[in-house]
Order: sequence, then C-alpha cells, then structure tokens
Amino acid sequence: MSGGVDSSVAAALLKEQGCEVIGMTMQIWDYSSFTDEHGEKFGTCCSLDDVYDARRVAESLEIPFYVVNFEKQFETAVIDRFCDDYFNGRTPNPCVLCNQVLKFEILLRRARELQADYLVTGHYAQLVQEDGQMTLRKGRDRNKDQTYFLFTLTSEQMQYIRFPLGGMTKQEVRSHAGRLGLQVAEKPESQDICFVPDGNYVRFLEEQRGPGTMNGDIVYIDGQVLGRHQGTYRYTVGQRRGLGLAWPEPLYVVGIDAANRRVIVGEKQHLSVSRCHVFDVNWFIQPPSGTIEASCRIRYRHQEVPSRITTLGGGTVQIDFDEPQKGVTPGQAAVFYDDDRVIGGGWISNSATRDEQRGTRKSET
Repeated sequence: MSGGVDSSVAAALLKEQGCEVIGMTMQIWDYSSFTDEHGEKFGTCCSLDDVYDARRVAESLEIPFYVVNFEKQFETAVIDRFCDDYFNGRTPNPCVLCNQVLKFEILLRRARELQADYLVTGHYAQLVQEDGQMTLRKGRDRNKDQTYFLFTLTSEQMQYIRFPLGGMTKQEVRSHAGRLGLQVAEKPESQDICFVPDGNYVRFLEEQRGPGTMNGDIVYIDGQVLGRHQGTYRYTVGQRRGLGLAWPEPLYVVGIDAANRRVIVGEKQHLSVSRCHVFDVNWFIQPPSGTIEASCRIRYRHQEVPSRITTLGGGTVQIDFDEPQKGVTPGQAAVFYDDDRVIGGGWISNSATRDEQRGTRKSET
C-alpha cells in the first residue's frame, strides 16, 4: 500500500471479496529534509505523508498494517544504480529497478514470510493463465498501462502476484474509491522521482558523488570541439536546452561518451537511429535462437514500433527498427510485445547508440 488511490482500491476490493488482507508499506527514503521555498514538503510517491495515508486506509478497512523499512536496500539497489548510470553516460529508470528489486523480490519475500498467498499491488497490468503458463499483458487502460516497468518479472514471481486493477480504467478505480469511502479517492498522482522530489537531479547527484568530477568537452559528431560542459551527468540523449552553443541550426545531445567526458551533439536528424543493443534481457517466452519480429517500446510513453530482434548471446539482443527512432537512450528499458503480451525486455546499452552514430557519420562522408 503506497498511500495512493490504486493500491488502496486494490486492498479494499479484496477485503470486500472476503479475502484476508494485510497492508504493507515500504519506507524507502528519508524525506524529512525536503521542503520547497515556502517551507512546504514536496508531494511525491512513497513519502511520509503517503505512509500516513496508507495507514489511514488500512484502519478504515480494519486490516493489519505494517511499515517495512527498506531504506538500505533501496539505496543499494536503486540510488547507487541511479548515480552510477548517470556517471557512466546513461539515463536511468529507477522505477523499473524499484519494481524489480524492492517490490517483487524483497517485499514479495517478506509477504511470503507472513504466510501470504499473494502479493497484490495496484499496477495497471494483467496476468493471464494460458496453457499452464502465466503471461503478462497490458492493462485495459492503455493510458495507464504499466507493463513497461514490469519486464523483469520471472515466471516464479508471477505465480504469487496479483494485479486486480488490470482490467479497469483509472476512472473506474476512482469511482470504486468513492463508493468504498476511501479518503484518497481524489488524491492526485505524483510524477516525480521519489528520492528527487524537487526534480533537481543534478543537485542530488552532486550531493551523492561530488561536483566537478565529469567536466569536459561538448563536441560535434565529427569530433569538432564546440564548448565545455560542467558534467556529463547534466545531459541526456535528445536534450536541446542548456547547451549554450552558437550554431546555424538547433543542436541536440545525440550521445554521451562518459569515458572521455564528452557530450556529443548534432542536428535533429542525428537523433534517429535504426538499431540498438539491449542487455540483461528477460524473456517471457522461450528465448529465440535467431531473429523474431515484435513491437518494441523504448520509453514508457513511447508507442511500440515494429522491429526485428536478433539474439546475440550472453543475454544481449540487437533491435533493428523498421523505421529509425529518435530518443533511443542508453539506460532506459526496451520492452518487446506481441500485440498486448510482453514477451521480453532489457536495458538499452551505450555502445550500440554510439556505433550507430559512427555509422551515420561514415555514411554521410
């Protein structure tokens, strides 16, 4: 129970159906020092206010409630990876890691220790039993579908997980919250990274690792030095603002070479790539031995595109898009779909994007 409307409704519906329900909330970060310029606390998911809201809902449902402290595990699995990714030229997706490690490894294990049959969450996704195998499918509300964040689930985990909201729309969930008298029925959603509630991830990174450690050159795709930057971690692929460069056409970040502390820029056309590599792939089907066709989503809000996926070995695949794609960002997830079914997913690597950009420059010359 995160304190939001989704997990609250999930708990309330199960209680209404006669299930024995235990509420559990993860304490993952100390928010006591985070206030805005007016001294007000930032609104973000998993905050102390959310813990309080979750407790109030549990009390109203008359179910046991526990707060489990996972701050140490969260720092190791999510925050350290978040910082490492930025300092290695990647743009991380901490929500995937939080789901993978905190919810569906550590929290699931804690639930099983309490002799719970299932760990139930408010995710908008569907688990469907087919031919004796559990499959992961998109939530009915396509605007809220969260399968992109769940590509790391294993077949064993899916046996002990339930997503009761997967067949509902967000509007239907709020209607249930109102009908059930939940205090969080109209609670707004947070869009921020939970441990960077003010949105200033550069400040956060420098507090964690120190400033001035990744300063270097801003270079054009042909290697021409155009300026200096104050840290590669300040930039992400596709970024246009904040470059401070004079150039006949708008420039965008098309790559980050963290090893040499270089930010690579080019015109808009250089953002498009036709291929990328993906590592640490988790398959929901029998891993293919060659090339298969599937739809691929490279960002949470990205519409899947037709692609060819070729197994390279060692948990790595090559994705060839039918049409070149913009914003293929190292550190983000690439998730593969067969219609509404998730068939696999992994992490976009640095090297593939740079190789593709080198290939683009060669073809231009």
